[in-house]
Amino acid sequence: MSTKLLKTVFIVLFCILSRISFSQTKYNLDPKSIQTGKEIFEVQCAACHNFTQNGIGPQLSQIIMKREKNWLISYLKNPQKTMAEELNFDKRVIAMPAFAHLKKNEVEDLLAFINSRQSKPDPKRAISPDGLINPIPESIKKSELTLRLKYLYTAPATSDKIPLARINTMVVLNDASKKVFLSDLRGIVYHFNEKELKPYLDFKKMVPEYIHVPGLATGLGSFAFHPDFLKNGLFYTAHSEKANSKKPDFNYADSIKITLQWVLTEWKTNNPASETFEGTRRELFRIDMVSQIHGMQEITFNPYAKPSDEDYGLLYIGIGDGGSSESGYPFICENPKNLWSSVLRINPSGNNSKNGKYGIPETNPFKTDKRFAGEVYCRGFRNPNRIYWTPDGKMIISDIGHTNVEELNIGQKGLDYGWPYREGTFIIKPDANMKQVFDLKGNTKSYTWPSAQYDHDEGYAISAGYVYNENEIPALKGKYIFGDIVNGKVLFVENKDLNLGQITNIQEFTLEIDGKIDNFRNICNNNKTDLRFGQGANGEIYVYTKTDGRIYKVVGCE
Repeated sequence: MSTKLLKTVFIVLFCILSRISFSQTKYNLDPKSIQTGKEIFEVQCAACHNFTQNGIGPQLSQIIMKREKNWLISYLKNPQKTMAEELNFDKRVIAMPAFAHLKKNEVEDLLAFINSRQSKPDPKRAISPDGLINPIPESIKKSELTLRLKYLYTAPATSDKIPLARINTMVVLNDASKKVFLSDLRGIVYHFNEKELKPYLDFKKMVPEYIHVPGLATGLGSFAFHPDFLKNGLFYTAHSEKANSKKPDFNYADSIKITLQWVLTEWKTNNPASETFEGTRRELFRIDMVSQIHGMQEITFNPYAKPSDEDYGLLYIGIGDGGSSESGYPFICENPKNLWSSVLRINPSGNNSKNGKYGIPETNPFKTDKRFAGEVYCRGFRNPNRIYWTPDGKMIISDIGHTNVEELNIGQKGLDYGWPYREGTFIIKPDANMKQVFDLKGNTKSYTWPSAQYDHDEGYAISAGYVYNENEIPALKGKYIFGDIVNGKVLFVENKDLNLGQITNIQEFTLEIDGKIDNFRNICNNNKTDLRFGQGANGEIYVYTKTDGRIYKVVGCE
């Protein structure tokens, strides 16, 4: 099987689209059925599919014309079986999830909606012969190092369906207490230790408008404690709510759909030492999103900033393009006056913003430049999923790519990293077929290159990590450890080799889990592992997989 085939998530539908078999079967044209189908699509399908561009899965604007209705129904119920029986694909390829839980009428309504969105192929979206088949031919090398992990326990299930526990963000209080917290996207912030998780805050009880569907990253995106938390009791969260829950502070033309809103909230606890939250909250701002993907995935403070530093107490916020590019609205994230596709820096205690609820620091790069949004620290990201400072002070921004390239970037004030016109060190064309990337060929547009990148022969979505800087595991010291969300590979680069705009080599660990050479796909019994990383109070590294909710600790390397 070719590397090109292996890189394609949900590849089977691309092959479906290439097998023309014009359907004569009638679909329900009733507006109520179509509306119900739209609602099902938004929850079940829209995180991966749309009708304009290929995303995680292919765009679906011609699917009804090219496959019989009964075949589509069978495929929806059991795509893996269809692949095995009819298309004879390699088992390593990732099939879309089965929708056997949908009732017959729900499937009919879903197909009615998809049928209502059919259109002729757009010539602008045609495959170009100049597109790169394999953008990065060099493979990630397997290092001689074996990373040893120990299983700790399984997080409490927050669903009876995969992913069982959407454990996501680990945060350490940057004070003498060194308490560690871990969040679940479904709305729970836990106290974390190596034996158990204890609930600290439950969003479902505190925020009635809160939602964690639709979408793969909808919910409690991130949280961060103010560096003076023990004194002022302040911490911050990014979460999602239904469209039009309240008037947004940042929006776009009302002719463009709103799928949901992301909200930045400040919380004040009555007692910072309490094991559970009691207190108040206030909203800092909310922003509309075109789709349910690439929202406000990260908020954090610079842990190395001291009270005398200008960065102290300033909150960094990663906001993606909201799916605007692949939905046909790249101008939303392209416009420098907008917040989408940017890393922001604000002063939560200030009030010189337009809504008066937060401050824009005087040292922000565009504070006095009317061509830009003053909140922006740097821009040009599709999905700035995690922000992390290395022990030597570099700001690392991971950016989850479209269909070709995953990035690690060094964030610096005022720089543009290229989205929606760059994916890694390659050209991408948002007005053409975004499945393809192109060689720069001397293009000198001054976008900043990533510091490490890999293409989709090697993985599908970057999972950011941490530098191990302790002495307990000498072989790991100085390595930035990260991985791939989907295939569960654990990777590393040398922190000393991470330099602005200079590509460094990535290597892969062999994994020993509880004394056995293994991999996370095998342990999860699923082609998607949903791999994440955390770092504890003493610099130790944790690894967890949302698919099964298991939490591991890195205990050695040799």
